[in-house]
Amino acid sequence: MSTAMPDVSHYTYRISWSPEDEEFVATCLELPSLSWLAPTQEEALRGLRDLVNDVAQDLHRSSEPIPEPLSSRAYSGKFNLRVGERLHRQLAIKAAEEHLSLNQYVVRKLGDAS
Repeated sequence: MSTAMPDVSHYTYRISWSPEDEEFVATCLELPSLSWLAPTQEEALRGLRDLVNDVAQDLHRSSEPIPEPLSSRAYSGKFNLRVGERLHRQLAIKAAEEHLSLNQYVVRKLGDAS
């Protein structure tokens, strides 16, 4: 998070139908506490983008941290994952059966799942 004013058009927006509200709901991954309901997808997105812009400006004015767009963040390609001994053993055996390192096997499985 930074205090510099990000380009909120680079944020990750999603619009889905809300059966409970019988309207479209727009959300922003970078600011998950915000949402906007509207009868059309276009109105939901427009309302949320205006709200996100207002919130980002308020945060900027008060020198509070503003989330950086997910698309602008740098990723190292590394993360640690703890699994139980049993699963670790099962994964290591499967990797060996396919003549892959454990890392290559898990990366392949994660790629297949996405």
